[in-house]
Amino acid sequence: MTLIFHKVSLKKRFPLAISRGVRYDSENLFVRYEKEGHTGWGEAAPGNSEGASTAEEIQAALEKFIETGIEGHSIQALYDRAREMKIPPCAYVALDTAFWDWTAKKAQLPLRQLLGFSKPHIPTSVTIGINSPEIIKERVPLLLDGTTVQSLKIKLGSPDGIEADKIMFEQVVESTKKYPVKLRVDANGGWGVKQAQHMMKWLAARKVDYIEQPLKEGEEDGLKILFKGRALPIYVDESCRFSQNIPSFAAHVDGVNMKLMKCGGITEALRIIATARAHELKTMIGCMSESSVSIAAAAALTGGIDHIDLDSHYNLAPDPSEGAPMVKGVTLPPEIPGHGANLKKEFYA
Repeated sequence: MTLIFHKVSLKKRFPLAISRGVRYDSENLFVRYEKEGHTGWGEAAPGNSEGASTAEEIQAALEKFIETGIEGHSIQALYDRAREMKIPPCAYVALDTAFWDWTAKKAQLPLRQLLGFSKPHIPTSVTIGINSPEIIKERVPLLLDGTTVQSLKIKLGSPDGIEADKIMFEQVVESTKKYPVKLRVDANGGWGVKQAQHMMKWLAARKVDYIEQPLKEGEEDGLKILFKGRALPIYVDESCRFSQNIPSFAAHVDGVNMKLMKCGGITEALRIIATARAHELKTMIGCMSESSVSIAAAAALTGGIDHIDLDSHYNLAPDPSEGAPMVKGVTLPPEIPGHGANLKKEFYA
């Protein structure tokens, strides 16, 4: 068994501005897990709110975990040990993903088939960050012309307030008139309860599909007020990190958004899906600053998920990985053993 780490800088086409700040280029850590003639690939993207802010911190955490011994243990048992050791989820995800990729390759099955999911078929949203109307005018054609994109997710929750949100969103509506795209909104916790109530009615009148994370993480009690008489379906993201979070707010939301970097990998994502279903909630899967390796792993789950936001690799210039192209709007990895993606050799050879 061999584990090899590769640090790779990811360059964004466009910086992503959300309510909490702007995300620029990042350095991700890739894991190559080699055993018995098969290679599993995993990826970790640093995140301040996820417990590790650099690739160096991620590697140190993984090396600490590996020292405890990984041979002879199930993927699930290893994940549970990582949680007990408080390994940052955005770090452990690289190992978890690599283990699942390797297991599927050994079984000679696409990962989604090994996990019991149908082929990905729901189109992914593509994200537009908080920007001025002038930038929105320029950005929309760059994102949509010559593509098969079918929906846009608009980041709101501007530090300048809801009037700035409205001005920006009106420009999105204007700029997308000639494109057959649906519109979704993610506030990233940028509103208070009264602002969220007002904006949800305002956005519903403009045919938005749903609202994601209207209130700040830690203010879930406000969901009880927001849910009653809601004008749009409510999904939580930052409020839902692990499956055990769900029962506390299940009666006051319509669905949950999982991210591999947030929950620590496919192992916990499967638990989130099962828990959400038990509470009759819809599911969504999103991403952070990730390449095709992590996106392909997440896409293996999408045959059982209601809304898809697997688009971060489309905003890379270039994507150092390959294996998660867009096909008729769907992020669709190839039907080969494993999750279907790998780091290109020129980035580690």
